[in-house]
Amino acid sequence: MSLRSTPPFRADHVGSFLRPAYLLEARDAYFQRKAISAEQLREVEDRAIAEIVQFQRDVGLQSITDGEFRRTYFHIDFLEQLGGVKTDIPVTVRRADGSEELAPPVIRVIDRVRHVRDIQRADFDYLQAQVQASGDPALMPKVTIPSPTMLHFRGGRAGISREAYPELDPAFYDDVAQAYADELHSLYAAGCRYVQMDDTNLAYLCDEKMREAARQRGDDPNELPHRYAQFINKVVERKPSGMTLAMHLCRGNFKSTHAASGNYEPVAEALLSEMKLDAFFLEYDDDRSGDFRPLRFLGKGKVVVLGLVTTKFGQLESKDTLKRRIDEAARYAPLDQLCLSPQCGFSSTVHGNNIAVEDQRSKLRLVVETAQEVWGQA
Repeated sequence: MSLRSTPPFRADHVGSFLRPAYLLEARDAYFQRKAISAEQLREVEDRAIAEIVQFQRDVGLQSITDGEFRRTYFHIDFLEQLGGVKTDIPVTVRRADGSEELAPPVIRVIDRVRHVRDIQRADFDYLQAQVQASGDPALMPKVTIPSPTMLHFRGGRAGISREAYPELDPAFYDDVAQAYADELHSLYAAGCRYVQMDDTNLAYLCDEKMREAARQRGDDPNELPHRYAQFINKVVERKPSGMTLAMHLCRGNFKSTHAASGNYEPVAEALLSEMKLDAFFLEYDDDRSGDFRPLRFLGKGKVVVLGLVTTKFGQLESKDTLKRRIDEAARYAPLDQLCLSPQCGFSSTVHGNNIAVEDQRSKLRLVVETAQEVWGQA
């Protein structure tokens, strides 16, 4: 069995990386002190992205992202550029144990949702130019965007204008799916063939406290995963042929904290069997995620990328442990339909996880080396 020639790759990753200090300083100069122009900030971002592309090459990754270096938050920076959507900046709250948690932002649909501009096109153009300049045809640029379900789950029916959408089905779901499809086609025209949607909502529906919150909003947490499967499939039906569309399920990733726990069982069938996506990045770095039995729902031709290496803490996992866990997962899904990655990004928000840059490098090399030993050399 060899490494995959198409995404997701045997050794893959979720996408975000720790921002270098000089980039954080430039962002502060632009957003807080108004001391530099947008053009000057973009020049600094360009430099940082060129460096993170080289970083990914050096550790042996094939999928290459821009580290999400132009974003403050993985979701808001994209969603607020859709017509009809209004977002508020999240606030940081301190838990009783002294740790910090990012309170979810308020995301409201105030008008008909539509694609009013190319959102990621210019950023992808720069990323692709950096990848092509490397001269390595095995490398593939990947774009990460938030899942469309975020426009529904955070606020439920109350968060969506009744004037714009007296009924959600089908108008709301169709409008959002078309807006996403327009963005995907824009990216495809620029040469993008690999897109990952980051989704917290299905992972949250594995957690009883989040399920209860959904009930309080008037939604049925047992029905929602199936409704979201239909929603995502509307996007899949409209995506360009030849584009790999994946989904990453995230349980929260802010300064090394998490927001949800729970086995994937409540969403597994809707996710792995009903959704017509190409691949699923699932967090499996600790007991929060439960066992691998939900993988039995994985449909033929689909791939699960096992997020076995944590991005929250610096301690390095052992290869033997990773191989044992891959063997356990292969009891429920064919090994040929499995890949390996870190559990999440290293910096889903600009703040970054509490982990050193060298730990980030070591963990990615571990993923690459383990994948090569499990699935063979390309």
